[in-house]
Amino acid sequence: MRRALVACLALALGSAPVGLFLVMRRMSLVGDAMSHAVLPGAAVGFLIAGLSLPAMSLGGFVAGVLVAGFAGLATRFTEIKEDASFAAFYLLSLAIGVLLVSGSGSNVDLMHLLFGSVLAVDDAALLLVASVASVTLLTLAVIYRPLLLESLDPVFLRAVGGHGSVWHLLFLLLVVLNLVSGFQALGTLMSVGLMMLPAICSRLWAASVGGMLLAAFLIAALAGMGGLLLSYHVELPSGPCIILLAGLFYIVSLFVAPQGGVLPRLLRQRHLES
Repeated sequence: MRRALVACLALALGSAPVGLFLVMRRMSLVGDAMSHAVLPGAAVGFLIAGLSLPAMSLGGFVAGVLVAGFAGLATRFTEIKEDASFAAFYLLSLAIGVLLVSGSGSNVDLMHLLFGSVLAVDDAALLLVASVASVTLLTLAVIYRPLLLESLDPVFLRAVGGHGSVWHLLFLLLVVLNLVSGFQALGTLMSVGLMMLPAICSRLWAASVGGMLLAAFLIAALAGMGGLLLSYHVELPSGPCIILLAGLFYIVSLFVAPQGGVLPRLLRQRHLES
């Protein structure tokens, strides 16, 4: 239980800032696409070495990078938009991954890859999650300004020779890394939830980027801890419980969050009318 709690906090530290930048760059669905893209690589690692964390993590990382690379090439040399390109390649990757595992493994193996088990996180998985979170925070600290500018005003960054494509590719690597570190605990289908839902909620609770980063981490951490407690006491799968709490927080935020909630907006309108 302690390892699971630390893993959730580490995932919140690494995934929440990455998810926020995905939201600011209008790439929310790309995060979902990349979470599916790591599945065939993880499946290949599983078929070669079984439930080996290094093999599945390396395979998932390579698969995610390949999908990102192919999608980028398709966007650059054709008229297909980036989101459509990612969608096409992630669907292909998901189908290949499911076929690989279901053709050579059991349903239990497939469920482990798709949904994970945060309560079964061992020391090796915890070290991976903590390492990826540390690398993510350090990298974001170094590239924060150009990445933020490239997210908000890419035209200006290109005009001043800011090499926006470099920051874009480096950011995509961080996305893949965090999805790979999260699939062992939450599975390939659930790891993107802890990345995106708190980030989306944070836009409703804070106006500044710093405030949104803090809000995204706090929401992800609360969802992780609350989901673990819920799964322990009610005897439900931990990963879906964590994502469910994050989703419930989003629904509540739609109504009461100060920056975009329905009720605060109605109160402001009434105040202006009076």
